[in-house]
Amino acid sequence: RSSDLGVGMELVSTVGGASGPLYGTAFMKAGNVCKGKYELTDADFAAALEAAVNGIQMRGKAVAGEKTMLDALCPALETLKSELDGGKNLTEALSAAVDAAADGVEYTKTIIATKGRASYLKERSLGHQDPGATSSLYMLQSALDVLRRA
Repeated sequence: RSSDLGVGMELVSTVGGASGPLYGTAFMKAGNVCKGKYELTDADFAAALEAAVNGIQMRGKAVAGEKTMLDALCPALETLKSELDGGKNLTEALSAAVDAAADGVEYTKTIIATKGRASYLKERSLGHQDPGATSSLYMLQSALDVLRRA
């Protein structure tokens, strides 16, 4: 198996619950965009994130607004693309995307879960942030931290 896809395959096969297949799919889709590249342009990074988000939407049959990781990832992606289109460099654009993801995490506290295990809680899911959205925020923040150190 290609090392570009290895992380995704490992996540799919070893991480339990819904997050393993979802993040595994995300990394495999992003890996396809990055395949064979030794360096990524800002546009490559945005395309990889877009492929990852699309993969999560496809695998999870979910959209933003259902109290999932997509409530952090979708606004982050849109912000990243908008900031890059506006002339910002990747570090600046990803910083704004992290802020958008954080807002998305906060938003999940205000809605009722309609996907995943939290959906079984119905109204009791109100007031609690979605763990998938939170973990997505942490991954984006980690990517930003790496960029800032580079």
